[in-house]
Amino acid sequence: MFIRTERSIKEFVHYYPIVSGLVIINLSLWVMIDFLQLPLGNQLFQWGAGHNISIHNGEYWRLLTSVFLHGGLMHALFNSFALVLFGPALEQMIGKIKFIIAYVGAGLIGNLATYLIAPTAFYVHVGASGAVYGLLGMYIFMVVLRKHLIDPGSAQIVIIISIIGGIMTVLRPGINVYAHLFGFIGGFGLASLLLNNAQPFSIWQNRRVQNDDSIQFNPDRWKKKRIPKRIKSRILWGVLIILVILGLWSRLNP
Repeated sequence: MFIRTERSIKEFVHYYPIVSGLVIINLSLWVMIDFLQLPLGNQLFQWGAGHNISIHNGEYWRLLTSVFLHGGLMHALFNSFALVLFGPALEQMIGKIKFIIAYVGAGLIGNLATYLIAPTAFYVHVGASGAVYGLLGMYIFMVVLRKHLIDPGSAQIVIIISIIGGIMTVLRPGINVYAHLFGFIGGFGLASLLLNNAQPFSIWQNRRVQNDDSIQFNPDRWKKKRIPKRIKSRILWGVLIILVILGLWSRLNP
C-alpha cells in the first residue's frame, strides 16, 4: 500500500489527483511565503494562519486555511512526504470526494481542538499535521476494526509510524499536540463513515481504468530492469528513518 509503483510523476498525478493537488498547494505556498518571500505570500500567511484570538473574533476560515500553511521547509516537506506516503491508497479506496472529506475533516477537528483547548488566546498554529494524523487514524481504524482492508505488512508499518509519531509529538518542543491528537481521533471517527463499501488497495486497479487502446505491447518490456520489492522496502524505511532523525535534530538543535 505504501511502496510506490508508479513509473513517473505524471502517472502518479493521473492516478492520485487529490493527493498531488494538496502537495502542490503546500509546497507552492511555502515557495511564495518563505523562499521567495513575496508580499502576497506574507499577506496570505497573515490572513490564513490559525491565530486563536482572530478565530475568537469571528475569522473562522483560519480553522481551514491554516491546514495549508507551514512554518518552514522541513515542516512542509515532512507533511507533504507523509501525504504522498499515506494518501494514495486511501484516495483509491474511498474515492476523491471522501478523501477530501477525511483530510479536511481531520484537519478541522485538530484545529478546532487547538482553538478550544490551547492555553493562550494568542496561540498561532499552522500545518497539515492534524490532517495527516487523521489519515493515520483511519489506517489504525482498519487495523483494529476493518482488518480485511489492510494487509499485515502495511498494518505493521502503520502501527510503527503511529508509535514514532506519538513519540515525536511528545519530544519535539513547540509542536501542536492538540492538532496531532485530535486530528488522529477525528480520522479514526470519520473512518467508520467513510470506509463503508471501501475495497482493499490494489496496484492493478489503476491499470484497469485505462482505455484498452492505450495498452500496447512492448517486446522489450520484460528486459527492463525492475527494482526488487525487498530493495524498495529498504529504501522506504531508510527514508523514513532519515526524516525522523532530521526532524528530531532540527527541533532539539534550533
